[in-house]
Amino acid sequence: MTTDSAINLRNQLAKFSEHWSPRVVAEMNDYQFKLAKLRGEFVWHAHEDTDEVFIVVEGEMTLEFRDRSVQLAAGEMYVVPRGVEHRPVAARECCVMLVEPRGTVNTGDAGGAYTAPNDVWV
Repeated sequence: MTTDSAINLRNQLAKFSEHWSPRVVAEMNDYQFKLAKLRGEFVWHAHEDTDEVFIVVEGEMTLEFRDRSVQLAAGEMYVVPRGVEHRPVAARECCVMLVEPRGTVNTGDAGGAYTAPNDVWV
């Protein structure tokens, strides 16, 4: 998708309400920039073949790991290394941008009810 104007993240976030259902807003080479709304606890999972970037746009969240947790607030980011089991948690709705290779499954190796379809654009 090519555009001649800036991508306004807040406007794009206003176009959907589902939680745990990432939406693509841009691509760069083989990477996708996805917006997602988080609320509650996600499934424990890992991505064996890729790192995963979380950038908090609005709100707060916690990235839980088996041995620690990382708190993130608006304007902060964290890179989860490939193969590291993690679980995003947000007590209240949190809006994030994910940066990951095209085709990355949101539930990684876990699968299940939270698995969202890939390549869904806002």
